[in-house]
Order: sequence, then structure tokens, then C-alpha cells
Amino acid sequence: MATRRGFIGGATGIGTAALIGASAAPSAAAEATAAVTQTQARDSLFAVNAGMRANYATLKAELIKHLAPVVVVQNDAKGGRFTLVTQDGQVSANPVPQTFELAKSIAHVPLGIFSVIASYLADKIPNLPNANRIDPHDLVMVAFNDETSTAWIEPLKAYAAKLTTARANLAAAALPAALTTSCATILDGGLKFINASISAKRFDMKSFEDFSGSVYPAIRTNMEHASQAQISGVREIMKTWRAKVGEAAWADLYCVVLSQWTTSVLNQNTIILKDCMNAAKVATHLIDLPGLEPPADPVFTALDNLARIVQDNIAAELVFPKDTTVADALKGQQDLLSDEILKQLGSNTVTAPAAPSYNTVAAAGVCPVPH
Repeated sequence: MATRRGFIGGATGIGTAALIGASAAPSAAAEATAAVTQTQARDSLFAVNAGMRANYATLKAELIKHLAPVVVVQNDAKGGRFTLVTQDGQVSANPVPQTFELAKSIAHVPLGIFSVIASYLADKIPNLPNANRIDPHDLVMVAFNDETSTAWIEPLKAYAAKLTTARANLAAAALPAALTTSCATILDGGLKFINASISAKRFDMKSFEDFSGSVYPAIRTNMEHASQAQISGVREIMKTWRAKVGEAAWADLYCVVLSQWTTSVLNQNTIILKDCMNAAKVATHLIDLPGLEPPADPVFTALDNLARIVQDNIAAELVFPKDTTVADALKGQQDLLSDEILKQLGSNTVTAPAAPSYNTVAAAGVCPVPH
């Protein structure tokens, strides 16, 4: 004979509710819920997100194997290491001619001298034309050594030795004539400043700016030659890889440029790559990934991030089919909570500074369009 307890225990949720009404004893599920602690209950909720993340990571790891074609660019002193990823494997190259690195090497002389003497600067801003552009607090933090110290002399002498050797060997480097002249001007100016500073056992902001300002026209010449070398090298490798991949696949090419924060806006390689891609997909397929330091495995880092971007593109439309604004946030760089946070804070716009678009740069004639 079935007891009331046995009958209720064997009934379905709907049947039980219908039979015993609102005043019935708690169901087995309710009793189990009451038995757990708040911590246990919350942990079970956290486990849902942990499960999502595990599933998400699994999908991403598998998706990486199917990403193609992709060009990954690791910015470096040589103008960038480029890697083409296809279903057949990977091929890498440093396509930029040495002129790029040589021109920049000598153009960096003022920065090399600054790096030696900066911590010994006086921490007060003198009356200079650009004084209002120097942050006093930044200066205090940079000028952390005693300005009366001469401990900078020996490291500055060591750097001067490098400049002296480079100056003596400059003619044998077989650089273009204009670049040879500009490099000579920069090296001579640097050595003149160093010798005068060591002789006087002192320097200041004005004496350094007089030096750096005097060699700036020559630095611009070096920048011109470095840019020409980079443009020609990048265009050539992209032309070669385009022929290898074929027009149909190239139309869907992703380009991922790894850079540091200081060069992530209007990165030189990003500007050049733009005109080597399908113009209709540049906005979504040309991706800058700024970081803190170069990753140990740049290609994997690029593909790992790209896999997330690609799967989010699809997830956005399927998870948020009724809200295109939120879907666009998931597909892009905007955090999903940003709109709601702005709303609750009483703001309707994001206050982050806007960067010039690549289209604007091309239109201004900074980078000629090759086709």
C-alpha cells in the first residue's frame, strides 16, 4: 500500500503541485537546496562560468588550426618579421632592406645620449620654448639622480666610443649619398655635444635641446630613407605571398600586427599592409595587437587572439540576435558592460581619445596606394 510519502516522492513536479497545493512540504530538490551553504551555492554558480571558459578555450584551441590565410607581423628593429600562415604551414621572412635599420640606428643617437644623462637632469624646467609641453612630475621621476654628480661621464664616454667607430666606418657602409651625409651630421653633432659636456663636466636641458634641434633636419632625412626601405620591402613580400596564396584566398586575408603600446596607433607596418589587402575587409581583417613586451611566441599569440576574434564574430550574432549593439560590442573592442556602465554613470559617450583612421592617412598622401 502506497504511503503519502511514497506517493509524493514518486510523483512528477507538476503532479505533486497539483495534488498537494501551495501548502505542501518542500520537494526533494528544495530540501537539497536548503542543505547547502551560501558558499557552496555560489560556487555552483561560479562553476557555470568556469565551464563556459573551458568550452570556449577548447573551441579556440581547435579553431587556431583552421585559421588561414593569415599574415602575422612582429615589429622589430629590422622593420618587422613577417609570417604567412596557410593550411600548408608557415613561412617567415624579414623583408625590409638593411637601409631601414641602418638609418634608424644613427637617427637614434640623440635618444641614446638622452638615456645616459636623463637621470642627472635638474628636476626644474628651465625657460625653454617647449617648457609648457614638459610635465613637471614626469621630469621629477625621470631626473632621479643628483644633478651635481658626474657619474654620467664614463657611460657617456663609452657611448661616444661607439659613435666614433661608426663615424670612422661610415663611408665603407656604402649607403646612399644623402643618407651618408645625414648620418655624418648626426654622429658629428652627438660627439660634439658629448665632448663639450664632458669637458665642462655639466650639461642641461638647453644644451641638449640645442644639440638635438641642430641635427633634426638630418634625422628627417634618415626617417625618409627608412620609410622608403620599409614600404618597398613590405610591398614586395606581400606581392610574393599574394601570388602564392591566390586571389580567392587573399580576399579573405587576416593581418595581425603585434606591437607595443607606444607604436600601436598608426603603426608603420599596419599603414603599409592596408593597401595590400582586400579594401572591403580592411576594417575587420587588419588587427593591431598592442602589448607590453614582445611575446615569447609571436605567431601563436597572434593566432590565439585572432581565433578569439573570429569565434566572437560568429558568437555575437548567435548569442545576441535581438540586440545588434551588444552583438557589435562582443565582436569588437568594446566591453559588453560599457554601455550599461556609461548609462548608470549618466554618460552617453566614451571619452577615450580618438585616433586617426587608416583611411584618413591614406587620403592625406602619407602612404601611396599600390595596385
